[in-house]
Amino acid sequence: MPRITLTPTLLATLLAAGCTTFADSSLQATTQPEGASGYAEKAGWATRRYAIATANPLATDAGYQILKSGGSALDAAIAVQMVLTLVEPQSSGIGGGAFLLHWDGRQVEAYDGRETAPAGVDGTLFLAPDGKPLAFYAAVVGGRAVGTPGVVKMLEMAHREHGKLPWATLLQPAIDLAENGFKVSPRLHTLLAGETHLKTDPVARYYFYDPDGKPWPVGHLLKNPQLAAVLKRIGAEGSSALLTGGVARDIVAKVRNHPTNPGSLSEQDLAAYQPKKREAFCTLWLSYRVCGFPPPSSGAIAVAQILGMLEYQPHSDPPLENGLPSVDLLHRYTEASRLAFADRNQYVADPDFVPAPGGTWMSMVDPAYLRQRAALIGLRSMKTAQPGAPGLVNTAWAPQPEQIEQGTSHVSIIDAEGQSVAMTSSIESAFGSRQMVRGFLLNNHLSDFSFVPADATGKPIANRVEAGKRPRSSMSPTLVFDQATGRLLMSVGSPGGALIVHYTAKTLLGTLAWGLNVQEAINLPNFGSVNGPTLLEAKRFPATSVDALKARGHEIREIPMVSGLQAVQRMPASYFGGADPRREGEVMGE
Repeated sequence: MPRITLTPTLLATLLAAGCTTFADSSLQATTQPEGASGYAEKAGWATRRYAIATANPLATDAGYQILKSGGSALDAAIAVQMVLTLVEPQSSGIGGGAFLLHWDGRQVEAYDGRETAPAGVDGTLFLAPDGKPLAFYAAVVGGRAVGTPGVVKMLEMAHREHGKLPWATLLQPAIDLAENGFKVSPRLHTLLAGETHLKTDPVARYYFYDPDGKPWPVGHLLKNPQLAAVLKRIGAEGSSALLTGGVARDIVAKVRNHPTNPGSLSEQDLAAYQPKKREAFCTLWLSYRVCGFPPPSSGAIAVAQILGMLEYQPHSDPPLENGLPSVDLLHRYTEASRLAFADRNQYVADPDFVPAPGGTWMSMVDPAYLRQRAALIGLRSMKTAQPGAPGLVNTAWAPQPEQIEQGTSHVSIIDAEGQSVAMTSSIESAFGSRQMVRGFLLNNHLSDFSFVPADATGKPIANRVEAGKRPRSSMSPTLVFDQATGRLLMSVGSPGGALIVHYTAKTLLGTLAWGLNVQEAINLPNFGSVNGPTLLEAKRFPATSVDALKARGHEIREIPMVSGLQAVQRMPASYFGGADPRREGEVMGE
């Protein structure tokens, strides 16, 4: 196994820091990708023939119009992503990447549009000259963390295989909105008001703020003719319009010529980008077949581990008390979370660079292994879990220190033919690298790699930076099927950085184990752990629950947990859609 060469300065630094990327890892782990912007109760939406759930009403309407015109679920997802580039620029866009699960009635396919590291980077990308890891925003703001964007070329690949309407038709809703303008939403305004780095880019400042430097008010008609022009070219020429030629040159110039934090992305990196089709990660749980995205996402593995460990944990207390998760459930769930995240940080990375433990990722969800891990859950909190040995592996990797992992957007669709999409897309941090090119923002997804390449002994970290590698993610687009009949039951997913795992698992538990509909499950308060403190959604749990957890040894952090869950659920003779009350999502259908 390769080892990292450590200079004496770097080795001393890592020894002194204990190889922790940030000064306060517990505080670090609780940082949320995007700020809160309010909570609006939603009752859910019943539809008969098809349904679409997205993070923004304008995006939902664009996808709905495509479905109404006879388009497929995949067609609708393309239209949605292009509109989200415009109306939800803080979360995703054509300057970023995505994972897409597709069900065509016969098989689940996993389309990987994750960004890749440029050819010119190595494991020292996020180390300062003194060998210390950079502070998060020192790494993010500028060109250093920009990876090769993959979402457009991935959608193009999927469209060739599952599209019904012409490619150019699917971009037209976003083009119309960009040319004619859209009204700034309350959430976009709130996040712009709290943003401190976006104004450092003159292009972004001019677009998002008024001449006095204040964010455009709610309802302001915002037009984006530059993005409209790019989308027209993509509609006519495909992804090559973004990844080659003048747009590509502008992207590279923006990245490489940043005055204080340049990156190494090249035109060759853009032109060479290739999306991948991977085998969906499907596991059996209760009476269901749950399919998620495989590595480089850690989401499906972590969700399956948590749900599996809970299944093997003996318990008698009800999971819900007075409509809220019980203390017993919170204790067992967060302990299972610690064990899952310990494994995640030890083993999961881009499978083209890092082999699975025991030769298969299924080793991490093997029933015997999960029973063994579940047996470690006792009456008191373990506080911090250690990784296990799935597949009886003797790992050559060092565990990755916890660090910020940031924002995304999710889309769930079931069309009139029963085909389905679960797609989670992202530019990573809110507003990405804060670098705007031709009307869209560039990602900062390289900061999803470990900031340090190795531990203090030189043992490499699986998710270290390497040229051409895809950074590990927690994105968890999920499709659920009846195990006996194979019938599609649900499409679900969420934004939220590393906490995506918990938001998705909570919704699966609520709907499939506790008998709630998707909206009721989404509305439940959020909770979890990333192998540190127990995280509880602020102001959602009674003091009695908090005190009872503390009595079991839990260190509690009550924080905003701003999920953005979207889900569509099959009912006996219809569909039912849910959208997170913590964001602006909406469901439409017929």
